[in-house]
Amino acid sequence: MQITFDFHIHSCLSPCASPEMTPRNIASMAALCGLTAFAVSDHNTCRQCPAVMAAAAELGLIAVPAMELTTSEEAHILCLLPDTDAAAAFSDYVYKRLPGIENRLDIFGEQTVMDKDDNITGVERKLLLSATSISVYDVCGLVDGFGGIAIPAHIDRPSFSVLSNLGLWDSAWGFKAYEARDPDSLSPALKRQLEGLRGVTNSDSHWLEAMAAHQSPEALEIERPTASAIIDALKSQP
Repeated sequence: MQITFDFHIHSCLSPCASPEMTPRNIASMAALCGLTAFAVSDHNTCRQCPAVMAAAAELGLIAVPAMELTTSEEAHILCLLPDTDAAAAFSDYVYKRLPGIENRLDIFGEQTVMDKDDNITGVERKLLLSATSISVYDVCGLVDGFGGIAIPAHIDRPSFSVLSNLGLWDSAWGFKAYEARDPDSLSPALKRQLEGLRGVTNSDSHWLEAMAAHQSPEALEIERPTASAIIDALKSQP
């Protein structure tokens, strides 16, 4: 089956996202946008994933458990996981590798956890925007060990990307896919280095309007309507 997707969306658990980015609002907007599958990928946590998946299921959508991991080099890596158990275990692993810096509401904003009906069930006190102690050289194998796939986020962005922060693309990282906001903007030399990898474009939405404004959702061929099948398809050759 063929699906349309957006795997880079932030909920209100990310302090940089709008309070309106609740599980049910995101799932409803994904349906209005005609998406088949989507992922909420909050900074360094998967705590919102169970509620998002439940809200998505009620609308007949596939929600992939996900996280936007910040490596020790401060590069953002999109991590997709096969199920909620794997996501919870991975989230615990990452959380232990975040520095113990308390969130400042007056600077960074709320970090709110909700259920599928958008009721507040908790607040994250530790600042999720911090860099973890996990290196970009280790993240691909780490995520693979949890049954997922690691995708360097917005590689054409001038900050918080592997290219901007490390200054190069290293095949030793082991990535099988990459995310670019504008694939046409990539240099011919970089495109040659990325040959054989699957490129994806997501919205990186922090507010609902950004989800709606994301144009031409890509299509992906999958064997089954599951998160694990989506991961398998992204790992395959483009």
